[in-house]
Amino acid sequence: MAPRLQIRLMTWDVKDTLLRLRHPVGEEYATQARAHGLKVEAAALGQAFRQAYKAQSHSFPNYGLSRGLTSRQWWLDVVLQTFRLAGVQDVQAVTPIAKQLYEDFSSPGTWQVLEGAKATLMACRNRGLKLAVVSNFDQRLEDILVGLGLREHFDFVLTSEAAGWPKPDPRIFHKALQLAHMEPAVAAHIGDSYRCDYQGAQAIGMHSFLVTGPEPLAPEVRNTVPEEHILPSLSHLLPALDRLQDSLPGL
Repeated sequence: MAPRLQIRLMTWDVKDTLLRLRHPVGEEYATQARAHGLKVEAAALGQAFRQAYKAQSHSFPNYGLSRGLTSRQWWLDVVLQTFRLAGVQDVQAVTPIAKQLYEDFSSPGTWQVLEGAKATLMACRNRGLKLAVVSNFDQRLEDILVGLGLREHFDFVLTSEAAGWPKPDPRIFHKALQLAHMEPAVAAHIGDSYRCDYQGAQAIGMHSFLVTGPEPLAPEVRNTVPEEHILPSLSHLLPALDRLQDSLPGL
């Protein structure tokens, strides 16, 4: 009998897959505003942030790199627009807040490692798997991962800022495969976004797993993602990986 293909590379999304913010964005913004003498409700800032982030991502995709922006300026603009939408029009008052928030979100202390992440990464490494990050993050990610004790698990970290393309663009996944010297058939991607992670990896022939958490699944996910590809938590990954390995064809 011909030996089966074996998964040799696992690429990982980061935000809400391995890490999450310790506090909601609105609370972080409101706390920093108070430190600078401004009182703005966290709920209003949270809603405004979602609007500002969506608009900025639409107008200037992938941190506006193709339009001459830096990721730092991109984020400063998001903060300024967030406060403007929340009713604060004084740019001079908000500018130092924006600069401090950029530093705050660069700090590992603003983030927390999700339950089971370190143990799952270590178990994957113990199986001899190559691990890498493929994330729609900016240049701050390396230092955040180092500070949280996760960087050591990865052979490389590929951000959309460094690659020049965000997920689900196939080029960022192809770049990761090129860096790892792997073919799609022996690689699997893990992430929490149906479009960016699950569909993005599947589109180039990689395997993929969708981290869903305890929330009910959206209809498009429930109807199109096989149950064996769904991870309610990271502790479900290794059993799902074993089932995938058993299903792979022979060489």
